[in-house]
This record gives sequence, structure tokens and C-alpha cells, in this order.
Amino acid sequence: GRLEAVTQQMGYHPQYLDSFLKTQHYLMHMDGPLPFDCRHYIAIMAAARHQCRYLVNLHVLQFLRAGGDPQWLRGLDFIPPKLRNLNEINKILAHRPWLITKEHIEKLLKISEWSWSLAELVHAVVLLAHCHALASFVFGCGCEQDEGLGGRGSLKPSSPGNQCFCEATAGNGCSQELLRINRKRSLDSCMELDSLRERMQRIHVETEGREETRLLQQDREEGEGQGVEVGVQDGTEHRSDLSAGRSPLTDTDGEVTGATNLACYMQDPDFGYQDFARRDEDQTQVFRVQDYSWEDHGFSLVNRLYSDIGHLLDEKFRMVDGLQSSAMAKRQGCEPSVFKRGIWNYIHCMFGIRYDDYDYAEVNQLLERMLKVYIKTVTCYPEKTNPEMFDRFWKQFKHSEKVHVNLLILEARMQAELLYALQAITQYMI
Repeated sequence: GRLEAVTQQMGYHPQYLDSFLKTQHYLMHMDGPLPFDCRHYIAIMAAARHQCRYLVNLHVLQFLRAGGDPQWLRGLDFIPPKLRNLNEINKILAHRPWLITKEHIEKLLKISEWSWSLAELVHAVVLLAHCHALASFVFGCGCEQDEGLGGRGSLKPSSPGNQCFCEATAGNGCSQELLRINRKRSLDSCMELDSLRERMQRIHVETEGREETRLLQQDREEGEGQGVEVGVQDGTEHRSDLSAGRSPLTDTDGEVTGATNLACYMQDPDFGYQDFARRDEDQTQVFRVQDYSWEDHGFSLVNRLYSDIGHLLDEKFRMVDGLQSSAMAKRQGCEPSVFKRGIWNYIHCMFGIRYDDYDYAEVNQLLERMLKVYIKTVTCYPEKTNPEMFDRFWKQFKHSEKVHVNLLILEARMQAELLYALQAITQYMI
């Protein structure tokens, strides 16, 4: 249940890793508006939008450890309406955040007994943006392939053995309290795994009989209505139904495994990123940072409704901006700050966010085509990233420098989603 592949990659930049772990821990495990099981289920919904099995599996296990109802893991049709209502904003934030409006916010806050509070919604929005952006990092650095294929030679851990990354990067300011919590969670995970397997096996046995009866009945009804032969399309849909109905967490040996069908955690799977283009006046306009920025607007709103998270997010944004990149910039023939700003503004530009004081002609001068293709893929549709892309872009650059680019993608994307969501919340409040 730990982000080991992710922390191995972030470990190339230990100060950032410390800031990331503090934010991750606060979002998932500290006091906040949302119940702990709901936090992990929201993370599952967010990761599923990008088909990120690595994060879905992680949060499925943590959802159960937090006392979550195993029936929810059968898909969105089995969760409370309040959570299911979050699906629309999850879908839009993940792929086209510029479509978020105050009407989406109002709909969530005013649905009778299933309404969200402002504090709950802000917590949920931060979770969604965090997990969407983290999915980009997971795919961008090959963590998804590491999980599925036993690792790739090009992505090696930066500390020996199973040493805690906080210890391996001594001097990075990681708090002793966080170390103690991480060690305890690791021990608890080992102790709970056996009981978790037993619990899931028991649930699997109980539900298997019911599902088999239901599916047999369904087959019988379909056979009577459509005849014996089933077309290719019908057969495909039927297999999907089988996957959605099966317990997603146990294999034939009773081992705890991941979700076999991520489609059950999302609706409208064909909804994806589309290139942002300037719209007509009655449609979505370019988002100008001069009108609504993180520093002047987003920070104060999120910190007021979800105590202290604003400080943690702000520290993370500043930390990635402060990472040393002199070697990268030197290779590109420019100053470090100029190079990083070019990457950051290019990412925001893809989401329709513009800076009036920036000359966008610099982007084409600073970023070679292969790098731009990589950044756009990891940012907008990370599930399409393949292992070769990481190896091919910037062959002359160090592994840590490539990870640095992925950290910029993670934070720029997260801030972009937050800006749109928080602006919509502000407009609703006004």
C-alpha cells in the first residue's frame, strides 16, 4: 500500500520528495472534511480516468484497510449517490478542466440529502487534481510498467535495498513523526495482509454464488430474446459485464490482487482531452492568470475551506520551482529559470491558461519537438505513454533531469486543474 515506485523516482530530488510525502499523508491520513474510506475511493475514481492500475490497486487496498465497504469496489453503480455525483467533475477535471463552471459546483452543493459541503468539495477537488497529476508522473516515469513487468532497466532506485527513502536522503528535513508513521504503516500492512486476504476470500465466496445465479439467469433471458447466436459486439459487452460483476480483489488462490476492470470506476470512457482552442465569446475563454492566480486567489480560498492544505500545496509548488536545473538549461543554452518557466507555461497553455507577460514564441525556441511531444502526452493522455518515450527524449540528459521534467508536469498540471475548479467555486460563492 505504499508508493514505493513513485518515491524511488522522486528520490532523485529528496527535498521535493519530503514535501510530496507530507502533502500525500495530509490528504489521505490526517484530519479533514472527508471520511478516510471516501478519500481512497475518490482516488480510485481519479486514477481510473487515466487507466492507472498502479494507483487504483494502491487505493483499493487502502480503502479496505480504512474500513471501506467491499461492495463499492464492484463499480460506481454500487456506491452512494453523493460519491457517484462527483463523477462528472472528475471526468471534466481530468481531461478538459476549462469546462468546469459554477453550475457544476452548484449542482453538487444543492442536491437535497446528497449535497456536499464546501469544505468536503474542496477536499475532493484537491484529491482529484492530486491523483490525476500523480497518474501523469506514474506513467511518465514508467512506474506503471515497473509494476506490471517487474521493472525496467532504465528506471533504477536511487537508494539501496528496502531502506526508507526518508532515511536514504538524510538531511532533507523529513520529520521524525512522518518517519515513525511510515514505519508503523509498513508494519501494519504486513500484519493486516493475511487477515485482509481471508476477509476478501470470504466475501468472494459469498458473492460468487449470487453472481453466478444472476448471470445464468441473464444468459437465459438473452437466449430466449435473441436466439442462440451472439454477435461480436454483444459478446464483448457480456465479457465486460462479467468483469464488472466479479470480485476485483481475489484470484483463484485467494491472493489480494488489483481491480481487473477499471472501466467499472468511470462513466463516459470515450471522453478525453481535446486541444484547447480560443472559443467564441459566448463559450469558454482563455484563462488569464492575471485575473485569477494561485498566489492571489486560489491559495487563500483552499486554505480557508480545508485548513493547512494551502500551505502544503504552496510549499510543493515552490519546491519544484526551486529545484536545480542548471545542467538542463545549459544544454538548452538558457538560464535555469527561463527553461523551467518555458515548460511550465507550455503545460498551462495546453489547458488554456495564459500569462500576459510571457512571449510564447520562446516555447518553440526552448523546447525541441521530441520533448514537446513527450510533455503533451504525459500531461494530456498519460495512459498513451510507452516505455520507449522516456528513453528516447533527451538521450544526452541524466535520469534525474528527466524525472525533474516529470515533476514539473505533475505540479503544473495539478495547479491548472485547481485554478479552474477553485475559480468555479469562487464564482459560485460570489
